[in-house]
Amino acid sequence: MRVVVWIAEDTWEGCVDSAGALLGDDAEVTLLHVSPSDLEAVAARGGARLLGRHPPPPPGPPPRVIAEEEAHALLEAARGRLGRPAEISARRGKIEREVLAACGGADLLVLARDGEPRLEPGSIGPRTRFVLDHAPCQVLLVWPEPPPGLDTIKLPPHLR
Repeated sequence: MRVVVWIAEDTWEGCVDSAGALLGDDAEVTLLHVSPSDLEAVAARGGARLLGRHPPPPPGPPPRVIAEEEAHALLEAARGRLGRPAEISARRGKIEREVLAACGGADLLVLARDGEPRLEPGSIGPRTRFVLDHAPCQVLLVWPEPPPGLDTIKLPPHLR
C-alpha cells in the first residue's frame, strides 16, 4: 500500500500520529509538504505600498530559500515523529494541485481538517475541500487534535 501523508504547518502532528497508529508495517509512506509558488510575488509586492519606491531587498536569504529550508525541517520532524522509514517530498506550486499530483499512484492520502475546530463544514478549509473532492485515491481525513464535542454543532434556532 502506497500512502501519502500531507504535512501542513498547523496540522502535521495529527496526520503523522494517525498514520503511525493505523498503517501496517508494509505501507510505503511518503510525507508531502507543498510550499506556495506565489511566495516571492507576495513578498515583492510589500514595497508597492510605498508610493512607487522600491526599497532594497532585506538582508539574508531570499524567501524561497527560507521556505525550502523550513519545508525540509518540517518533513524531517514528521519523519522522526512517525518513527518508521518514510520518503519525503517537498514540492512547490499551487498547493492543492501539487497534493493531487503527488497522489497519482497512491492508495491512500492522509490529511487533516484545517478549519474551525467545530463539527460543521467550516472545519475544512478551501484547499483541503478541493483535495477531498478530487483525490484520485482513498482519503483518510483526521482531526489534528482530539475531535470537538457534539455541542460545537451550530443548529438553526428552530432545531434547538
